[in-house]
Amino acid sequence: MTIYDLFFAPFVDYGFMRRALVACLCLGLGSGPIGVFLMLRRMSLMGDAMSHAILPGAAIGYLVAGSLSLTAMGIGGLVAGLAVALLSGAVSRVTVLQEDASFASFYLASLALGVLIVSLRGSNIDLLHVLFGTILAIDPPALYQIGAITTLTLIVLAAIYRPLIAECFDPSFLRAIGGRGPVYHFLFLLLVVLNLVASFEALGTLMAVGLMMLPAAIAQLWSRSLPSMMLVAALSAAASGYFGLIASYHFELASGPTIIMTAAAIYGFSIFFAPSGLARRLFPRAHLKG
Repeated sequence: MTIYDLFFAPFVDYGFMRRALVACLCLGLGSGPIGVFLMLRRMSLMGDAMSHAILPGAAIGYLVAGSLSLTAMGIGGLVAGLAVALLSGAVSRVTVLQEDASFASFYLASLALGVLIVSLRGSNIDLLHVLFGTILAIDPPALYQIGAITTLTLIVLAAIYRPLIAECFDPSFLRAIGGRGPVYHFLFLLLVVLNLVASFEALGTLMAVGLMMLPAAIAQLWSRSLPSMMLVAALSAAASGYFGLIASYHFELASGPTIIMTAAAIYGFSIFFAPSGLARRLFPRAHLKG
């Protein structure tokens, strides 16, 4: 098998592989930087909670459309994700519950409700598609949606970059200067939900957060500045998508889980060999002597 057959032929010969690759590249560009901000804000597990929270809305969209319509399921997932985010924040402010406990409660209820709704009308195959995604079945309209979400994410991040950093590291300073911190917090949550909806269409609700948080963790191991972390996260997410699709094609594996496992393999490599990894700590370089 030549290098061409191994790395390029699947995308040249098959349109569904090309569409899946473009979807992965778009998801990496949008979800990677969002994951970096989630990690810096110590909200990593919130991304996982939100990925499950979109399931009831997606399930209702599935029932309304009568089929696996990505447009209807995406709109439903967006509404459900924003509703859970706002309700969780409201509950944490009017009760003694912390925000993480409130999110956990809502996402567990949402996950169970979503599975129940799909199981009422759909088959086991439909449920598997909702939970684990159908990235190889991405069609042009779904690809346009993912591309539009990625474009919107990059534009909004560029517009609110500085106040979002301030809200992330020093929210009290932003409040002191009247910087409308809650507005930027809501816009950030909106971007999180939008990118989870885009990932849901490709990877399913159980792994939608994979291309958001694993590349962010990889980036934190390899870089120290925020712009470079965002770049490394986007590149590692794109590389995970490319090599995951290659591996799934040649070894006849499920594409979504293979992509996430590829990202996990890069993360495992980074734990040992990144500049802040274990290898540097276990085998430190000798100090130069004058």
